[in-house]
Amino acid sequence: MEIHTGSCRCGDIEFCFYNDPINSIFCYCKECQALTGSDKWFGLWVARDNFKFTKGAPSTYTRAGNSGKDVNYKFCGTCSTTLCAEVTAGNFYSVSATSLKNNKFNPKMSIYASSAPPWAIFPVDVPKFDALPPELRG
Repeated sequence: MEIHTGSCRCGDIEFCFYNDPINSIFCYCKECQALTGSDKWFGLWVARDNFKFTKGAPSTYTRAGNSGKDVNYKFCGTCSTTLCAEVTAGNFYSVSATSLKNNKFNPKMSIYASSAPPWAIFPVDVPKFDALPPELRG
């Protein structure tokens, strides 16, 4: 079983997850843009049971997702690094790929591309969807 580890910038909070993620995505929705201060979020979708915090206790910000169910953002109260978003509608965490110690993953798709700013650049070899692809809708 492969274990992937990550942390916030200051090191107060650490996490791990087991095995490869369910999916790896660039998300261009408006919420992810606001969260990152950029055009997208690079999220690794990890089954809820395969993810855990191993050091420290993150702060949480909750918003309603498109499904109407909660999305719980977990971040460091010291350095403000967002580590993941718990997507309760799908029972998974969207883990920040950039917070991993050794990120070996590449995005498999770009979602919510219709919300991207006009200056966003999309990788040519990554499938692009205006919203959530039909096979991922709950």
